[in-house]
Formats: sequence, structure tokens, C-alpha cells
Amino acid sequence: EGNPYTWWVGKANEKHYYWGGSGPGIQKCACGIERNCTDPKYYCNCDADYKQWRKDTGMLSYKEHLPVSQVVVGDIDRPGSEAKISVGPVRCQGDRNYWNAASFVTSSSYLHFSTFQGETSADISFYFKTSASNGVFLENLGNTDFIKLELKSATEVSFSFDVGNGPVEIIVKSPSQLNDDQWHRVNAERNVKQASLQVDQFPLEVRKAPTEGHTRLELYSQLYVGAAGGQQGFLGCIRSLRMNGVTLDLEERAKVTPGVKPGCSGHCTSYGMYCANGGKCVEKYNGYSCDCSRTAYDGPFCIKDVGAFFEEGMWLRYNFHSPGTSMKDLVSQTLLSSADPETTMPNLNLNKEELSFSFSTTKSPCVLLYISSYTQDFMAVLVKPSGNLQIRYSLGGTEEPYNIDVDHRNMANGQPHTVNVTRNGRDIVLQLDHYPPTSYSLPAASDIQFNSPKALFLGKVIEIGKIDQDIYKYNTPGFTGCLSRVQFNQIAPLKAALRPTNASSHVHIQGELVESNCGASPLTIPPMSAATDPWHLDSASADFPYNGQAIGDGVNRNSAIIGGVIAVVIFTILCTLVFLIRYMFRHKGTYHTNEAKGAESAESADAAIMNNDPNFTETIDESKKEWLI
Repeated sequence: EGNPYTWWVGKANEKHYYWGGSGPGIQKCACGIERNCTDPKYYCNCDADYKQWRKDTGMLSYKEHLPVSQVVVGDIDRPGSEAKISVGPVRCQGDRNYWNAASFVTSSSYLHFSTFQGETSADISFYFKTSASNGVFLENLGNTDFIKLELKSATEVSFSFDVGNGPVEIIVKSPSQLNDDQWHRVNAERNVKQASLQVDQFPLEVRKAPTEGHTRLELYSQLYVGAAGGQQGFLGCIRSLRMNGVTLDLEERAKVTPGVKPGCSGHCTSYGMYCANGGKCVEKYNGYSCDCSRTAYDGPFCIKDVGAFFEEGMWLRYNFHSPGTSMKDLVSQTLLSSADPETTMPNLNLNKEELSFSFSTTKSPCVLLYISSYTQDFMAVLVKPSGNLQIRYSLGGTEEPYNIDVDHRNMANGQPHTVNVTRNGRDIVLQLDHYPPTSYSLPAASDIQFNSPKALFLGKVIEIGKIDQDIYKYNTPGFTGCLSRVQFNQIAPLKAALRPTNASSHVHIQGELVESNCGASPLTIPPMSAATDPWHLDSASADFPYNGQAIGDGVNRNSAIIGGVIAVVIFTILCTLVFLIRYMFRHKGTYHTNEAKGAESAESADAAIMNNDPNFTETIDESKKEWLI
């Protein structure tokens, strides 16, 4: 019914439904191509559902999809239904010229070679990949003659030439986009009888040559690859360019040509590390971009936190399966798959998980995150009434859940905190903030599979069925605070809720979700090592008598510190008093007048001045000079 139970996953982590002996886009096995399947109603022998063993086998040879990273087989939970799978090794062969490539990063860049010698016959083939909708692949000119290959549109490739009888153009139209950044093959031929053009495996377009007229292609200019005079140049990669059986060395010529780079590795080789937090580097022909779709982050480099503020009573649920999906259909769901094939969920069971998020709150107790299942299995991250963090696992096999208590830190202090939990089988690693990771192990009696995950809750648990008693108590009134960059394997529920994505249909929200980064950027400073901490004292070598011990006169180290603080306060007060006294008395001093000589015998000061200064006038005020010291 068009919904396969079985598929394999290739290089780009994409599902493929074709099998050995078949090709991409063909949902068949080799017997379906050859029309000799066990049951003619089906396209694979294994679909016959016979009681006898049947086999489908063949080679997978489309290199862009290889290697095979995993195979998912469903519909085997019925009595008598079995499957056996074997994947052979990847084998590579060919010559180096097949991958001789050049990248054209500007529309005006090109490579030039000597004139193409194709007077009576021309056989040109190459591969290209691009995200541009048009551009000239190559061109060679004569006086009036020419030959040219170009991408005319996103779905059209053109082969045009003129041998003196007027321009001839052959166009192949593709039913799908050719600017999909995938390799496409072009093969153009011309001889005295006909010309043809083929793109990929699409039908060959043929044009017969006129019975009379010119037949020789006379060219004089250099051969230009990647551009033509006054026309839109090619942006992308060209490789394995063969002209009349000779492979042109694109890489060597590209090394000395501006705007063209040898090979087709692109910018991600040099700058891919700037795509942070699991972001995928995507090649562009004049740069690169970061694909953050499978991360809990946003922004050009996947470093912007995506978070939200939760009011009391608000909650978010992320369903691991699409709404309305039945348990039978869940076999084909891989939403919980991660980059590691072992964490994929073909049978809805997880042997390992990766959980990371940050939060800030001042209220406890509360449920930060809860993952339910169709069984009794669950995982929860809680803040206990004391403000301490607890990780709770219940995977079956034990009467009580396995708890990891972090009792030495109060996490409900209003500061942002990060939580990273990784489980691989029985081993659990927990890291809080920037502190060193701590390892734990599930009890020997515990199961190591998280069976049939159902939904992920943030802020509060609203689930049908039995819920753990402590979680039920902590669930009221609910979480109040901020959650940010929440990611479970490759699922980012907050980002799915706040950014329109394909996963948004899996999200249900109760209340108004307001985007905020208040739960991001932990403020906790990592502890200094003993070697670099200037205040660290080694108890074995310290000479201080109060190194963790009581001082002889009964004053301990804390008392000594308090005494030092009091001394500093007293010194500060004394300095302040000295300053105030100096300020208060800075206008007080001795008052002097410049008295004339003989003032002692004069009847008055004025008389003394008049007697001793012959130039004295009635402007006595001018002779009075006083200083304030």
C-alpha cells in the first residue's frame, strides 16, 4: 500500500527503498526489474510471504547513497515470520581521472584549454552538480562555427553547435530538478551523420545532420570551461571531463586560476568546524552554511539557544509518532534515530539515549522533563523539594526506579544550569554545568532497553495510566521558570514548537509558550584545579598552623579571617576621619597684614603708612594687600 516495512539507510542518513539489482527511486528488487519474482503480484521475492525461504540479492552501486549504515526490517512479529539480512563489504575501483574535478565559485570564473580538435566527430562527457539554475559548461568558437554545452534552466541541458549550416540546438528536459546539488552525467556526441545528447538515464535526444552542406567543425579560439563570453558562467563542480577520449586535467589548471578551486571538497573541509552543537555543514559555491535542523539550536552557526519561559501549570508534550499513527505503523517510524545507527528505533526500543538541556527556576519541587512509554518504562529529571536534582530511570527488572541524586548542589537558585545525560546500555554519564562528568551504572537486575517510548513532556506530566508516586507529587502545581536547548537524541521539542518544522505536528502545548533565552548560558564558574588555585593549601606541605586545624590560642581559621576583616574596617574608618578633619580645618590659618615700617611708634596704622610712603594717595584701598595662608 505504498508504505514499506523495510528499508536501508545510506550515507546521508536517508532511507532508501530500492534493493540490490535495482536503482534509486525504483521501489523494487532485482526480480521486480527482471519480472521473475516468486509471486508476480509483488516486486520482491520476500514479499511473497511463502512458508519456504525466499531470497532477494544484488549489488547496490549508486555511490552517492553508499555505504549502507543500517537495515530496518519490519513485519516480522507474526508467528512464522522471519528474516535474515547480510550486507557485504563496500568495494571501490576506478581511475583518478574519474574524480578529476574543479569548483567554480564565481560566475565569471573559467578554465581555458587548447582548441578542441573535433572537425568531423566530437564525443564529450562529464559530470556536474550545482545549486544554480543556469550556466555555461563549456564553449569553443571559430569564425562562425561554435560548439557549446550549457544548463539552460533548472530542468534543461542544451547542446548547440554550428558547422556552417546554421545553429543547431538539442535540448534534454529532465522531469526532476538538475540543480539539486547532486551529480548528473552529460554525454554529447556529434558526427557527420547525427548529433545526440543524453542526461543521466533520461531518453537520448537525437538530431540528424542535413544530407547536404558543411560537415567540418572549424574552431580557432581556446576551449573555455565554466563560462562563455558575455554569458552566465557556471557555478558548481565539474568532474571527469572527457573530450574525444582525452580527460582534461581540471585540477591542475584550477590551481593557477582565480575563482576556480581544484577538487570539489568545498569550504566545509576548512570551515565545517564552525557549525557547532551538531550542526551540519552544507556546501555553497561561494561559501557554506550550517544546517541546524537536527539540533536544539538556531542561527547561522547553530549557537543560538532556542528556549522558552514556562508559567505555572503550563506544559508541552512531544509525541514520538505522528498523530493518528497506529502501533502497526510505528514500525516505520525513525524519529528517535540519532547519528549512531545503534540508537535508531526500528523495533521501538532504545539501548542508548542522549539528553541535554538547560533550565533555571526558583521553585521546587517540580518535573523538568519526563519521557513516557507504551510500557511501564520511563525516564524523568526532577527537582526535589530541597532544590537538588534527581535523574530517575525505570526500565523494568527492578521493583523501584533507579535514582541518581545530586545532593550537594541547590539547582533551584534562579541561575541557569545545564544537564547532560548519556546512557549506553547499563552505563550512565551525568554532567552538570561545567563540572566533571560523573559515571553511574544501572543495577544488574535492571533491563537495559527503553521499551516503546511514547512521548516527551516538559513542565508537567499529563499522561494516561499509572505514574510514579513521587513524580505525581512533584507534578503539582508544575514547573515555573525557563527551559532551553532541549534535545533528546535528534529530537528538539522546544525548537519544534517555536520554529515551523516538519516535526511541529508532533507538539501539543497547554498554555502560552513565550520564547526566551533566560534558561541559557550557565553562570556557574568551573572549579579551579589545585595546581592553578592560588588559595589552595596542601595539607601535607602547608606551614600555616591554621590549615584546617584550630590555632593554639583557640581561635580557628574562620575567626582569623573575621578579625582581619574587622581590622580592615577600622583602618578604613580612621582614614575617613583624617580626611574629614583635614577638610573641616582647611580654611583656618594665620591672618597677616603688610604693615609699614615704624608702625610701632605711629599713632595708628594709617599714620605709619603715610609717614613712610611719599607716594601715598587717598586711594588707601589699593595699598592694602592681604594674604590668606
